[in-house]
Parts: sequence; structure tokens; C-alpha cells
Amino acid sequence: MKIHVVEDDRVFNKLIEKTLVLNPDFHVSSFFKGKDFIPHLDESPDVVTLDLGLPDIAGDDLLKHIRKFSPETDVIIISGQDDISTAVTLLKEGAYDYITKDQNIKERLLHSINNLYKQKSLKKELVQLKSEISDKYTFNNAIIGESNAIKSIFSLINKAIKVPNINVSIYGETGTGKELVAKTIHYNSDRKNKAFIAVNMGAIPKDLIESELFGHEKGAFTGAINTQKGKFEEAEGGTIFLDEIGEMDLNLQVKLLRVLQEREITRVGSSKAIKTNIRIITATNKDLSEEVQKGTFREDLYFRLLGLPIHLPPLKDRDKDCILLSHFFLKNFCKDNHLNNIKLSSGAKKKILKYQFPGNIRELKAMVELGAVLTDSDTIEEEHIIFQNNIEEFNFLSEDLTLKDYTEKIIKLYLQKYDNNVLLVAKKLSIGKSTIYNLIKKAKETSNYF
Repeated sequence: MKIHVVEDDRVFNKLIEKTLVLNPDFHVSSFFKGKDFIPHLDESPDVVTLDLGLPDIAGDDLLKHIRKFSPETDVIIISGQDDISTAVTLLKEGAYDYITKDQNIKERLLHSINNLYKQKSLKKELVQLKSEISDKYTFNNAIIGESNAIKSIFSLINKAIKVPNINVSIYGETGTGKELVAKTIHYNSDRKNKAFIAVNMGAIPKDLIESELFGHEKGAFTGAINTQKGKFEEAEGGTIFLDEIGEMDLNLQVKLLRVLQEREITRVGSSKAIKTNIRIITATNKDLSEEVQKGTFREDLYFRLLGLPIHLPPLKDRDKDCILLSHFFLKNFCKDNHLNNIKLSSGAKKKILKYQFPGNIRELKAMVELGAVLTDSDTIEEEHIIFQNNIEEFNFLSEDLTLKDYTEKIIKLYLQKYDNNVLLVAKKLSIGKSTIYNLIKKAKETSNYF
């Protein structure tokens, strides 16, 4: 941290300098006059300790000059006068701290400088993290795929990025990457330097959700010991991602509708409206138009949230993207765990391509990482690919079978899926239970029961 000491009292000047240079992370330069210091302001010091009683320039005037030409520089006022009104005035004008020249000056100055050092270090880390996050969510790094189904999604995401004020509604099965798409839109849009706040609407109790979203005032309800901002205020200028929006209570839907119409929120226990400027991205695995028909979701809110709809395809409809994704997950897993590169055998690839992945991309990632752990070599073989639900669904187009054979396979699959509950399977497939019992009897007779 670069520190400039501006102090005309040579004893205090050297005292401050010697105190600060004890820290090897501090680079200290000292000046005895304001006019000697001003030419060095373009070096953008992190901190200036400024004597209020300089012989050539008034300290408060020099403070204004520093704040104007180097607003990122923090100024600590050093004064021989313990004047509270002067201190308050200078703090209002932008000084970071006001310290009097007394026996405690060394301790107070070090405390103030060290606090600034921590704050600036955190800011640098935050800038670096934001840069890393932006890199992580570029198209090439975030969304993997070459299928026609995913290419159409790329086009829609690009449109959402170019229009940062349109709401986006994402629909897709569990594990298709809805939050990933939301983050990709945010971190590539004009809102990327502001917050991305994710809220799982199905994970918050109904009696807390309003306070969680809109905040509350102190004493608004039992346990509200402090005023607290809600997620909407935290997302100001950025994006709020409302996941599982289909789980939202009808009463809260009315309040969210008002937020969308008025572009303002009101904390619980307050009558003061707070203006908002945020983009809302919603996600659900439900068909909200059907929920509207059922009466569980408001039609007016549905159309307010719809904005740009993005329907994420399930992994089974993405052709050979599962292999590209498998390579991507393997590469990252090996890197994170300091392993040599691991590849997939042709048998493992065929097994992956035949599977339907009800858990979609999330399931594929878990399966590939497990395979990397199970193998004792640099290759994942077919036996290392283990499906977590133990149901090997099949690609109907991969085998030449009769209609009867396909019917038996479907019944077998559903029996596995529903724990051999014949009545439930009969209901799911809209067939007679006798058909299922006959299949089971035949399978037992041929010792081919599953």
C-alpha cells in the first residue's frame, strides 16, 4: 500500500514515517509542504496522512483537492486540535479519519491504516473474483454443446444479454442447468458488475418468504431485532433469480405483481416505498400455463414474468452433447483433484449414449466423476459407468424390436421404477393389471424374471 505523509512538523513527520515503514507492505513517502506533495498526487497514493495546519496550504483545501483529483485515495487528517466540530466537518467532506497529535497517535494511526489496508485488500480480491466469475460464465466456459437443440438456446441467451431490462423465464427439467443459464445471462450483460442474487422459492418457509424478499423493519414481527434488507434490495442494479417460481404462494404472488408494476418494494413493517432497478429471471420445472389453468398461479403475474421465455431441452434430446459434457466434467474433476487426465472408453461412451438421464446434466456430472474414482487406470470402462437410479432406460431407435417386445420392455422399466407396484404401473400405463401379471408369470417360467 502506497502512503504519502504530508506533515510540516519534522518530528511528527519522521515519527509517522518510521511507524509505518515497519510494515514491509507499506511504501511510505514524506512531504513537509503541500506544494511539494501536489505534484506527486498523480502517483495515486492509497492513503495520505494530512496535517491540518500546513504553512502553505490550508489542510481542508488540500483535502478537497485530493478528493477531486484522486477520489480513490483515502485521507487521514492529523491535527494538533481536538475539535469535534472541525472533525465532523472534515469527515463529511470525505476524510477517512481524524486523529489528534497526542500520546496515542501511533496506536490510533496504525489502527486506522491497518483497517484501510484490510478494506483495500478485500476490494482487490472482490474485483479479481468478479473477473474470474465473468470468465467462468462466458459461453465457451459455461454452456457446452453442439446439438441443434442447444444452439437455439444460445441464440435466445444472446438476445437476453443484449436487452438487459427484459425479464427472462427459464423452463426445464431438474438438472438441465437453469441457474447456469441465468448466471450466463447476468455475467455477460450490462448488469454484470452488480449483484446476482439467487433465491429458491421452494426452500423458504411461507411465513418468512416476504421478509426474505423485501426485507423488514426493526420490530416488524417477533424476532425482528434489526432492520434488514431483502433480496430485492441486495440485487439493486443487478439480477434476482427466483428459482422454482411455481412454488410461490398465491398471497405473495399479489405482492410480487405490485413490485413488477410499480418497480418498487416495501419492507415488512414499513410504509415507505423503495424504488428498484433490477432484472428478474425466473425458473421452474412446472408448466406455468397449466398452473394458471389450475388456478395455482396468477395469469397477470405469469405474463409479467414471461418476458423472454427459454425452454431448456432435456439431455436426452441433445444428441451427442452428453459426450462433450462428459469430457468437460472429467477434465475439471482431474484438475481439481490433481489427477492425470482420464478418458472414456468406446464402451463407456456407448453406454452413456443409450441412457436417458432423468436427472439430466447434474446426473451426468455425478456419474462421470464416480467413474473417474472407480477406475484404476487412465480410462473409464463400461463397468465404471453406474446409473444412480439403477434403471437403464433405452433408446427406442437403437434396437429393431417388435411392438410386443417394446411393450414388455416398457412394462419392465415401469415395474423397476415403481418398486414392482403392479396397480400403480397399470394406472400409469393405462393397461389392465392382468397384462402385467401375465408378463411376470411368463418371465418366471423362463427364469428371466427381473
